[in-house]
Amino acid sequence: MPHIWFRPWGWIYRPASWQGVLLLLLVTVFCIQVFVAVDRHSHSVSDTFYGIFPYVVPCLMLLNWVASKTSGRGGTSYGG
Repeated sequence: MPHIWFRPWGWIYRPASWQGVLLLLLVTVFCIQVFVAVDRHSHSVSDTFYGIFPYVVPCLMLLNWVASKTSGRGGTSYGG
């Protein structure tokens, strides 16, 4: 039986173990770092949005994919 990192919570997933919390913290720190770095050189809100999009969206998609694979819900679960 694989270890459950995340639990389904509506349309998203919430951490259910220390691995899930650590992954969520790493993603949050990365997204904040990207926002600060891009916003420092932006002249408008749209500059900031266009600048963070290529980093934040794939990162959140990867987090969602990992969460779905380690939630133990349907399909193939992580490690199996």
